[in-house]
Amino acid sequence: MSEHLHPFGSLVFDKRTMREWLPSTTYKQLMKTIDNGEPLNLEVAQVVAHAMKEWAIQKGATHFTHWFQPLSGVTSEKHDAFLWPQAEGGALTRFSGSELIQGEPDASSFPSGGLRATFEARGYTAWDPTSYAFIKDEVLCIPTAFCSYNGEALDKKTPLLRSMHALEKQAKRVLALFGETPQRILCTVGAEQEFFLISEKDYASREDLVLCGRTLFGAPACKGQELEEHYFGAIRPTVNAFMKELDDELWALGIAAHTKHNEVAPAQHELAPVYTNANRAIDENLLTMEKMRLLASHHGLACLLHEKPFEGINGSGKHNNWSMSADGTNLLDPGENPRANLRFLVILCAIVEAVDTYQELLRMSIASAGNDHRLGAHEAPPAIVSIFLGSELGGIVDALIHGKEFKTAGQIAMDLGVEVLPRFMKDNTDRNRTSPFAFTGNKFEFRMPGSSTNLSDATMVLNTAVAKSLKTFADALEGVAPDQFEQAAISYIKSSFTTHANIIFNGNGYAAQWEKEAQARGLSNKKTAADAFSAYVSDEALKLFEEMEVLHETEVRSRYEVKLEKYNKLLSIECSVMERMAQRTYIPAVDRYLGDVARRIKNMARISLKCNTDLALAKRLAKGIDAAAAALHDLQEKHEHAQSIEDQQERALYYAYDVQAAMHALRSAIDSLEVITSRDYWPCPSYNNLLFYV
Repeated sequence: MSEHLHPFGSLVFDKRTMREWLPSTTYKQLMKTIDNGEPLNLEVAQVVAHAMKEWAIQKGATHFTHWFQPLSGVTSEKHDAFLWPQAEGGALTRFSGSELIQGEPDASSFPSGGLRATFEARGYTAWDPTSYAFIKDEVLCIPTAFCSYNGEALDKKTPLLRSMHALEKQAKRVLALFGETPQRILCTVGAEQEFFLISEKDYASREDLVLCGRTLFGAPACKGQELEEHYFGAIRPTVNAFMKELDDELWALGIAAHTKHNEVAPAQHELAPVYTNANRAIDENLLTMEKMRLLASHHGLACLLHEKPFEGINGSGKHNNWSMSADGTNLLDPGENPRANLRFLVILCAIVEAVDTYQELLRMSIASAGNDHRLGAHEAPPAIVSIFLGSELGGIVDALIHGKEFKTAGQIAMDLGVEVLPRFMKDNTDRNRTSPFAFTGNKFEFRMPGSSTNLSDATMVLNTAVAKSLKTFADALEGVAPDQFEQAAISYIKSSFTTHANIIFNGNGYAAQWEKEAQARGLSNKKTAADAFSAYVSDEALKLFEEMEVLHETEVRSRYEVKLEKYNKLLSIECSVMERMAQRTYIPAVDRYLGDVARRIKNMARISLKCNTDLALAKRLAKGIDAAAAALHDLQEKHEHAQSIEDQQERALYYAYDVQAAMHALRSAIDSLEVITSRDYWPCPSYNNLLFYV
């Protein structure tokens, strides 16, 4: 094991490496920037750049890139060589402080929601020293922010960093009321990444998987996940080899991949890292997804990161385990007596208030075309945002609201009834897989984000909303006399919990009655991404982002436009793929099979034989082909109409309801034909093949 752990972080310019390669004075100045947020001057950057270059070259790097996150949600990079030719021949290596601090990619070719046009191409990348540089494929990658020529944020990272600053600023005000003055307050994230692994050969045979990331057609497999045998089962050798290589690559990049296991659905798996500060955690997750996709092919596999690659079984999420820490102390750790831990209750109160007040904004932050297929079933939370606190904290909140004394149950010793097995302590908080936002002991697990998403949006919105709630508390209590503070804080908490109690739900989010109960409570239920997007540009959201200095109105509106455009483009692509596969692949294949069945019937008739089974089959095939052709025609018409709608929001809603209904009808028609068509004629790998490839 030590041999594997020895290279941990060997490809990362982290603090350990900085201390080794930088002069002591430069290292201390850089730490003031990283740890305290102090500005970085060019002289320090010049020294850092030289050391970074020398270290990278020693590790085999030949190029550098500013690694950034445009609004497409993925990462982008442009490679420049360290090499510079000399007039007299030969070449030197060069990497300056200005090249480290700032880059200039073309800003017009990335999604901008109207902030940049083709003739307004200039954009800038700016070094983010709080996320370590790393080496990938012989390229020194420098995490950066990305902005326009006029300074508007064109990326996911910049608003995230602003939200982290806003959260820290307001949390410090709150902790100061308790006599605490931490140097840094950070939000932390642990991203549990779910994914599917299938045969690369089968993947290449499915046009829908290649172009859309999910199967647009496919009858259910004979066996799904009903036997509950895949979850935590023995990892298959091919998958294990992939995971071992993935571990090695991630560990070298300083990514603490920690837990790996089979998930519930066949061919589904999960990788979970150790949590770290949100900015670095999200960078690491994006890098992890990239490595998953690239390394899978080394083992004859394809990695699927879509939220719902296969209908009828579990989809894949990316659970955002979110918390706050003050100089390493977890502010969401209730300790042994949560009722007496006033600071914890204040933080908890602020989170409950934030989630309730900005529930539609949180729903928007995880909305996507792919996630629409996942939410609401198969262990994914519903689209209705609610908070699970568990019996212990729920009881405390109820006692505060009603002025009752709460008697803690404490930790309960669990006796398994077998002498050779140890007794252990039962946690006060159970786990609720149907809850969108669940307290799990010392953190909240935001379970709504989908597996392919960049967690920056969800984390940014959550940070900003909580920062606003903390600000409201600090504004109300900063003028209170010290001897009256505790009582005033308890009074504030009681009032806030009373106002926002409707967001707390510890029951079954899948229960039929929950949707009606949620409506009675006044909770929002945005069933599709198209319904949810408009929350981004609501007056409430615009005011929040401006007040917390996270996004300006132009930046918010541009992001809203980008989300709408991406949603509409993805649905249009799916329509085109469905139309092509139905018309050029499935219907012709079934037609060939029908022709052979018809010829068999005709040949039998020549010798005075009659097979009722073949006759019935031929009728079913003919009827099925007609139904598929009619559904295809209907989809083509609706797709064409959708593309004619100029307003992007109106187009998105039409796609969400009218077009997707037509897509479902065409899928049903083709899937019905699959189960009656001979396997020799069916043109694509079935769910049986895709999910059970070993």
